[in-house]
Amino acid sequence: MKTVFDKPTRDELIGRINSLNENSTAQWGKMNVYQMLKHCTLAEEMYLGRKFYKRAFIGKLLGKIALKNLLKDESPMGRNAPTSNEFKVKESRGDIAAEKEKWVGLIGEYDHFSTPDFVHWFFGKMTKEQVGQLVYKHADHHLRQFNS
Repeated sequence: MKTVFDKPTRDELIGRINSLNENSTAQWGKMNVYQMLKHCTLAEEMYLGRKFYKRAFIGKLLGKIALKNLLKDESPMGRNAPTSNEFKVKESRGDIAAEKEKWVGLIGEYDHFSTPDFVHWFFGKMTKEQVGQLVYKHADHHLRQFNS
């Protein structure tokens, strides 16, 4: 399974991020390209341990089962997956180039990942291996959303 902790996988994601532009349109969902980029940078900041979010009650009940199902194989995440309100970007316009640059920089930081006690807002405590796979699947999901 692909993981963001492998340099070739990070390089692939960075190339796909760099192919996005102001004319990129979503194949599904409600976000525009700026909102998706911002959403993904917010998620990376959480995965890298820079931001912390309260566990969702439903996640305490179903998080481990959902994570196991999500990471069971190489299949991509399903369309229109729910997210926490903290990751829903309200502003519809912003600096696309700056968000791309920020996301690329955050992806590069997985080369030195050091958040051994990571707790996801929905899935709960995760191993480094699980984090690497989830980060890839999440980024891949949104890049596919915009045909990248």
